Amino acid sequence: MLFRRSLLQELITTSTGAFLILVGIVVAQRAGYLIQIAAKGILPNDAITTMLGFNMIRFLPMLLSLSLFLSILLTLSRWYRDSEMVIWFSSGLGINSWIRPVLTFTIPVVLLISFLSLFVTPWAFNKVEDYRMQLESRDDLSTITPGVFKESAHADRVFFVESFDELGNVVKNIFVQSIQHQKLGIIVAGQGNRETQKNGDNFLVMQNGRRYQGTRGTAEYSTTEFEKYALRVEAAEAKRDAPTAQSTSTSELIQNNNSANIAELQWRLAIPISALILALMAIPLSALDPRSGRSANFILALVMYILYINLLSIVQAWIAQGKVNGILGLWPVHLLFALVVTYMLYRRTQQLPLFPKFSLPSWPKK
Repeated sequence: MLFRRSLLQELITTSTGAFLILVGIVVAQRAGYLIQIAAKGILPNDAITTMLGFNMIRFLPMLLSLSLFLSILLTLSRWYRDSEMVIWFSSGLGINSWIRPVLTFTIPVVLLISFLSLFVTPWAFNKVEDYRMQLESRDDLSTITPGVFKESAHADRVFFVESFDELGNVVKNIFVQSIQHQKLGIIVAGQGNRETQKNGDNFLVMQNGRRYQGTRGTAEYSTTEFEKYALRVEAAEAKRDAPTAQSTSTSELIQNNNSANIAELQWRLAIPISALILALMAIPLSALDPRSGRSANFILALVMYILYINLLSIVQAWIAQGKVNGILGLWPVHLLFALVVTYMLYRRTQQLPLFPKFSLPSWPKK
């Protein structure tokens, strides 16, 4: 039918725009955080893009779910605001006639969210752990940021370089402080480069510099000028932590039935289920009440979304702590909001406000 085709076209356009806006917000927030910790020397500069990509994969199911909810809410609200709904209602269509075309648009997105939540997201968490271990196992030179003092993994050296050349192979204005045999050594060089021997040992070769060595707290220091000085750099040993429930595959969660795994499995199933329920909830929430203002339904939709997600998070924590039976899981929360959606649709079908209005009893007049 005509209204279904026009509805699907507008839903696709609106959902694409909402998804791109949400992605832009998350990218800006995560990029700012990663740049901040990279400026402190905690994260190498070349790891920012990779970490940002993995973070976006982890957020994709929630972003798609929110985009789906917003697109249906915005599209139908515009139809109410521009009196298009009045035309369709006058032609004999009821509020329930929008359920089928909305489900036609929603179900493929929910299937995509299910695939991302059950398989792609745990893969991304696992890759983040692997990449973090690779970063921790890199030697001290690989983690140096120009203009930032960097302490070695063994806390016995402090490195500082002012800048790299265009290719990143030569460093300029090097400062190295080390402690050997209870003596403090300071090396200052104009430039240097990294060299790898045949046996795999890495060296920082500095040129045209000075080395100061002495005992702290005394004036006994020796000064040595050199044309070339090689400093051996050892790679750090990184230990992989025990895999978390978030990085565990769905098949392994099903096989290992402890509280943490059951809670994580329930959460992965809850994301697509909540997306479907929220999509149906957007149909009655989109109806505008002229007396309440244009933003009243958006405020109510925001409250319902926050309440739904927070209840899921709270019950998931209770499942992980063993306070709630894993078999019961998050299903009571889904059932509660499914009943709320049914009640809202019934009220809209009867052309009644979503919630009945209660008035306080008046005192009898004397």
